[in-house]
Amino acid sequence: MEQSYNERRQVTFHGEGAKLFGIYIVNILLTFFTLGLYYPWAKAAMLKYLYEETEFEQSRFTFHGTGREMFVGFIKAIGIILAIYCVLFLAILSNKPAVILIGMLIFYGALLLLIPVAIHGSLRYRMSRSSWRGIHFGYRGDLKEFVRVFVIGSLITIFTLGIYSFWLIIEIRKYIFKHLRFGNLTFSYEGDGGTFFVLHLKGYFLLVITLGIYSFWYVRDLFNYYIDNIRMYQDDKKLTFRSNATAGGYFKLIVGNILIILFTLGLGTPWAIVRTLNFVFSNIVIEGALDVNAIRQTEESYKDATGEDLADMIDIGLV
Repeated sequence: MEQSYNERRQVTFHGEGAKLFGIYIVNILLTFFTLGLYYPWAKAAMLKYLYEETEFEQSRFTFHGTGREMFVGFIKAIGIILAIYCVLFLAILSNKPAVILIGMLIFYGALLLLIPVAIHGSLRYRMSRSSWRGIHFGYRGDLKEFVRVFVIGSLITIFTLGIYSFWLIIEIRKYIFKHLRFGNLTFSYEGDGGTFFVLHLKGYFLLVITLGIYSFWYVRDLFNYYIDNIRMYQDDKKLTFRSNATAGGYFKLIVGNILIILFTLGLGTPWAIVRTLNFVFSNIVIEGALDVNAIRQTEESYKDATGEDLADMIDIGLV
C-alpha cells in the first residue's frame, strides 16, 4: 500500500529560452573561433545560468565551477585520450601481429578503465561545485571500489551477451546515490536489476508490436522507475522522490522539441533545453518531512575538473 505524505516539495525551473539563447550563441561563436579552446568556459557559463534559474524553497542553486578549472581538466583529459591513442597507433605502426594485439588490448582496457574514472571524477567535481544556500553537495565514493564494481560488472555483461547490463546499471546507481551528500542529507537508490530488466523487456517487445508508438510510454516508465526509487534521509526521517510524468507529457515534450530544433535548424536548442528542464522538475515531487533549516554544510571543496571533461569526451551522462 502506497504511503501518503502531508508534506510535498518541488524544485522549480525559471529559465527562459531567449536568455539561454544569448549564452548559447556566444558559446558557439567563441568555441568555433578559438578552435574549441573556449569550450570549458562555454560549459561553465551554461551551467551557471541553469543553476541560477533552479529554485528550491525560495532559494536558487549555485554552480561554483569556473572556466579556468574546467580548462585545466580539459587539457589533462586531452592528454590522457591522446596517450591512449598513441599506444594503439605505435602498435599498428610496428606491423607485428603480437604487438598490435597487445596494443589493442591496452587500448580497450584503458577505455574500459577510463569510463568509471570519468564518472567518479565528474561526480566529485560537479557535486562539490554545486550549492544551495551555501550548502554544498558532495560525492564520497572511493575510486578503486567504484572501478572494481564497474569492471567486474562490465566483464559479466560481456560474458552474458549484454543481459547483465540492466543489473550493472542499477548497481552503479545504488553505489553513486549511497555516496551522494547534500550537506548532512544522505541518499539511497532502491531499484533492483530484475524489475529493471523486465521493464526494458516489456518496452522492447511493445515497441516492435506498435511500430515505435509505445516509445512515449517506454521513456515514461524508465523515468518514473528512476525517480520513484530515489530516497533522501535527514537523521531518521526518510523522504521519497515521486514522478508524475505521463506518456502524453513525454509526447508533447519530445515531438515539440524535435519540431523546434528541425524548423530552426538547431538554433532553437536553448528552448528545447528549457522545455526539457521544466518538464523534468515539474514532474518530480519530494514527499516527507524535511527541516530545510537543519541542513548543515559537511562537504569539502574539490576543484579538479578532469573527470568532468573526460566524461564529455567519451559522452557519459551523469548518473
